[in-house]
Order: sequence, then C-alpha cells, then structure tokens
Amino acid sequence: MLQEVPNIRQVPGEDRRRWFASDDMELTVWFNGDGISGFELCYGKGDRERAVRWLRGAGFRHGRVDDGEGRPGRYKSAPVLLADGALDAKKLSRLFRENSRDMDDRLAEFVYQKLQAYPSSPR
Repeated sequence: MLQEVPNIRQVPGEDRRRWFASDDMELTVWFNGDGISGFELCYGKGDRERAVRWLRGAGFRHGRVDDGEGRPGRYKSAPVLLADGALDAKKLSRLFRENSRDMDDRLAEFVYQKLQAYPSSPR
C-alpha cells in the first residue's frame, strides 16, 4: 500500500510536493495554488523500473528509469527518464487503484482518472 512519507524536502521555487511509497510503487504529486500541477508514478521497482509523468500544460511522458548506477569508475549520476516502449495504462491504473486504498480519496481518484485517460499513442 502506498503510504505518505512525512516531512519530505521541498525544493525552493518549485511547487509543493507530497511523496507516497510502497514496495512496488512511488508517487510524487506536485501542488500549486490551483490544485495538482503534476505527478510522477514509478512502478516495477528494481531492474525494470518505469515511470509515467503527467504535468498540467505538458501532458504525459512515460519511460524507463535510468538510476544513474552501473558506471564503473564514475560517481552515481542523477536518475533520468528515458524513452522506452508503450505503457499498458489500464493495467497500471488497476495496480495503482489496489495500492492507493489508504491514500486520500480525492488525490487517489485524480491520479487514477489521469491514468485512465492516458493516450494510446502518446507523442
């Protein structure tokens, strides 16, 4: 179950954020004065971690998470999202619904509805 992580660091100049984590998923949600301004849902934690990101005004982005590890002789770099295949949004939305039962209902429903609206052929 996704549980909120308390007292996360807020980045000056960025929208306020909340972070939820479970063994299978992580969800970061950004808020501004108008409500939710975006979210990123990471799933498949481990060797096949993927993420879907939605930002108001920009839409969706999906990809593989490169964690910045595996660079022998070099420092770990920051994780980045790389283009990598299609998203089964219906399956992911079902997994999210199962993992979000303990979250605030309005927030969980917002993310669920956005996942349901994921385009079958994103740009």
